[in-house]
Amino acid sequence: MRVLLSDFVVTCNDKFEIIQNGGVVFDEKIIEIGDGAALAAKYKNADIIRLGANSVVMPGLTNSHIHLEFSANTATLKFGDFMEWLKSVIASREELQSECGEELIESTFEDILKSGVTAIGAISSFGLDFKPCVKTPLKVVYFVEAIGSNPAAIDALFGDFKGRYYEARKAKSDTFTPAISIHSPYSTHPVLARHALKLAKDDGVVVAAHFMESLYERQWLDDDSGKMGEFMKGFNPHAKAMTSAREFLTQFDGVNTLFVHAVHAKDEELELIAKQEGAIAHCPRSNALLGTGALDIQNALKKGAPLTIGTDGLSSNITLNLWDEMRAALWTHQNQPLEPLAHTLLNAATTCGAKALGVNSGELTEGKNADIIALQLKELPKDISQLPLQIILQTQSADKVFINGKEV
Repeated sequence: MRVLLSDFVVTCNDKFEIIQNGGVVFDEKIIEIGDGAALAAKYKNADIIRLGANSVVMPGLTNSHIHLEFSANTATLKFGDFMEWLKSVIASREELQSECGEELIESTFEDILKSGVTAIGAISSFGLDFKPCVKTPLKVVYFVEAIGSNPAAIDALFGDFKGRYYEARKAKSDTFTPAISIHSPYSTHPVLARHALKLAKDDGVVVAAHFMESLYERQWLDDDSGKMGEFMKGFNPHAKAMTSAREFLTQFDGVNTLFVHAVHAKDEELELIAKQEGAIAHCPRSNALLGTGALDIQNALKKGAPLTIGTDGLSSNITLNLWDEMRAALWTHQNQPLEPLAHTLLNAATTCGAKALGVNSGELTEGKNADIIALQLKELPKDISQLPLQIILQTQSADKVFINGKEV
């Protein structure tokens, strides 16, 4: 049993309680939170860890959406426009895959852990990241992706997907959870999506899906037009969208689903996501680099869709550091009051992210898994209402990281 004592404990619970001179008692799970001196006296036989000046204890972060299989990219792919980027991905996919070995992914995990992330939602298109994801002490929700639009190849596509998913299912553990991803409404045939979603429903696993990332996707699904239409018709001059946006969304009824991006989702679509108890993964730097626009987070929250935050992959980002992502979100949403925005982002990176991935952590509450981080700020704000904001502004890495109560 351990007791962490710090200047501040940020619970990230429903009330977003902040305890000055607080403490957290835990083994594999959180046992008690409260006044630090009282907890030290009550649990005097425990391993008491007194953190340094300007210390903060809070839940470990959850990066709800990350791609690891393109981690070799620095300047190979083309940024600035979604369709130009997509073409560059198709052209350079095999080259980047060959450069992304297990050692590279393992070193990427080291950086992720040091930053204070304790759980990730990893999208796996090819299985290149499987072994590192099983080995890492991080909690990995491993989304095996179903992708492919050729109706003549449905059986082969599903067979490949099912083989990767069954392999992931065999590896399930306290830190590795198999899940399913439907890539997007423009790239996954509805029959393939139905087969994959039936598996998800039968197994009760979490699902992820890219949805309305770009205006081009909006135009293609709405009326078969735009740059995506030109791209698709380059393969088949008679090509038409395989589904409407609403038809795509209704497939996920009854499934715990994380919809990624949703930048160009309409109000009625956001309301349907909320009605189906889905959530949205916000990836502001990816959206900026691919020129897709910015999610209206206030409107999404107003429509009832919970917000999580992810870095996406190095295919469309420059780091996988979630603190960098939250700072980028501060600059992106300049129309939002700063202090409430900081609360929203910290909740997205803790409570909401963990809930969306089905991980029993994300807040410092009795009974939750002891996925905890300790930070040391350069300086504490004089006005403590600014503490959440200053945590985001000042933090690049964590001093201590605990997963299931074990320091990693």
